Amino acid sequence: MSAVRDDGDEALLHFDLIVLGGGSGGLAAAFRAAEYGQRVALLEPRELGGTCVNVGCVPKKAMWLAADLGSRIAQAAQLGFDVPDAKRAAFDWPRFLTDRQRYIHGIHDSYRKRLDRDGIVVVPARGRLAGPGRVVCDSGTQLTAPHIVLATGSSPTRPDLPGAALGAVSDDFFDWCAAPARVAIIGGGYIAIEFAGVLQALGSQVDMFVRDQRLLRQADGELVEQLQENYAQQGIGLVFGYDLAALHRENDGRLRMEAIDGTVRAGYDQVLFATGRRPNTGDLGLDTVGITSDEAGDIPVDAWQATPAEGVYAVGDICGCGPALTPVAIAAARRLCDRLFGGKPDAKLDADNVPSVVFSHPPLAMVGLTEAQAREQHGDDVHVYCSNFRPMRNALAETAQRSLFKLVCVGESRRVLGLHLLGDAADEILQGFAVALKRGITLDDLHDTIAIHPTSAEEIVLMR
Repeated sequence: MSAVRDDGDEALLHFDLIVLGGGSGGLAAAFRAAEYGQRVALLEPRELGGTCVNVGCVPKKAMWLAADLGSRIAQAAQLGFDVPDAKRAAFDWPRFLTDRQRYIHGIHDSYRKRLDRDGIVVVPARGRLAGPGRVVCDSGTQLTAPHIVLATGSSPTRPDLPGAALGAVSDDFFDWCAAPARVAIIGGGYIAIEFAGVLQALGSQVDMFVRDQRLLRQADGELVEQLQENYAQQGIGLVFGYDLAALHRENDGRLRMEAIDGTVRAGYDQVLFATGRRPNTGDLGLDTVGITSDEAGDIPVDAWQATPAEGVYAVGDICGCGPALTPVAIAAARRLCDRLFGGKPDAKLDADNVPSVVFSHPPLAMVGLTEAQAREQHGDDVHVYCSNFRPMRNALAETAQRSLFKLVCVGESRRVLGLHLLGDAADEILQGFAVALKRGITLDDLHDTIAIHPTSAEEIVLMR
């Protein structure tokens, strides 16, 4: 589907939809609109796939898998396999990067083939709004469309303090070719937790410095306590109530951290900031259509992804609508295009009970309300069920790492409001149960389901 050209005084390319940003949300919007026969232009100056494919979910999970394999090699030696010096099994990081990038290039190729197949015009340039229904590219090319989707994603931030430029951010991690000997990670959110587990498993000595008194404030407190205990057993240092004041380079090239209270920590080969992300909304030309972002940089949208400007919509990390997760951006984009082009006027994102996973070691998966959230809403009508156990492989190898599964229910019917899993395969187990929770499953429904034995998953249907 080619664009319609206007050869008047000012050459314009006309489309039905223009998408700014070729990440997961932008691609989802472009593909869905094209399915409905719309003329679509997609503007992306960098690699297709955005953060998720290039410096986020995909390469992160690849590194997690490598780290997980490393820990299993060591455990195999405890279970009778002849693995020489298993605790120090060599990991060829550069070779693995080749495999990781080959996998990512395959994703790029699949995107390009589909874009070509669907007739989507890909413009390898940055675009900005230039008035109602109009977008201008860096090259000067101007495009028009009655509908414009903003999907430019977000970027990691550094704190505003002396020496912050000496530290790395999550994007930089994916350029590393070896595990640094000592790493300090600033932050206690999911990015910090994931990198800490990966680096510790691949050979670094990791210390985490967290402003709060716990990790992962959005997760259930009981599971976080178990995660912290597991991390401490793995040798990860945990320092809570920490406020960094400055970062310095020592004469030996290593980094020294100074805290606000005056304490000094030194000898780090890398300091990694995992202190948040900011929407990529600067210089988007928002003012030309009357949109003002908030202090965090988020673009205001309603439940239908519509901004205050007619015909302009936003999805993903730039609008703060729902959890900042790739599947959420994809779902929002698809439903938006179903509504605009597919004759489905009620289509919109449902951001309730979105399942998510923190790829810690082992992973922490969650859907629905935490116990604290449930008690805030329902008081004493909340009923909690837990199973704290060692998975069979850990028990056989006599390792101390434990799993914790937790059900949060409400009312006489014990309707399940939340399910929280910390343990091996929690990421794979949760998806099916998330469907059940969305459909209103009760504790009796779980008890009526025959368990698969012996598995960790059976703990969910056996809790009383």
